[in-house]
Amino acid sequence: MPYEPMPFELRTERLALRLWEESDAAGYRFLVGERGDAMPTFEEATEEIRGARDSAPARGIHLLTLRRHDEGDFLGYCGLVIGRSTLDEPELAYELLQGAHGNGYATEAATAVVAAARETGRSRLWSTVRAWNTPSFRVLDKLGFRRDHLTADEKGEIVWSVLELR
Repeated sequence: MPYEPMPFELRTERLALRLWEESDAAGYRFLVGERGDAMPTFEEATEEIRGARDSAPARGIHLLTLRRHDEGDFLGYCGLVIGRSTLDEPELAYELLQGAHGNGYATEAATAVVAAARETGRSRLWSTVRAWNTPSFRVLDKLGFRRDHLTADEKGEIVWSVLELR
């Protein structure tokens, strides 16, 4: 692998970011349901989590769950994925439960993930966000991402933003 692996655990002032565990299945199911997708069964959610955990070491990038230090509650996830991009230039991805919005958690977690991505030796990150998602653009702006180009799919316009790490 030409890059250093991303850590499986990161800590910020308020958050613990860690690799998914099977016990995160309930939080994951709720997150999927909130976004309007069909909620997976516990078995399906657990299987997705197992797959993500098993493939993380080989890829060297992954999504990490977000939990507040004191409360220990599941807030969502943040990390690096191939998504619409590549392993060399992965995408920053984050999603929080609606009740966690507006508290700066996405920015705090994404700042830690971007720093970890820089330490892997990568030179660039991407983020793809639906054109209507103003709160995500605010997070990306705070991190220094700049809008690069647009694409579209059956759900509408996608804004590609890029961050140079070097």
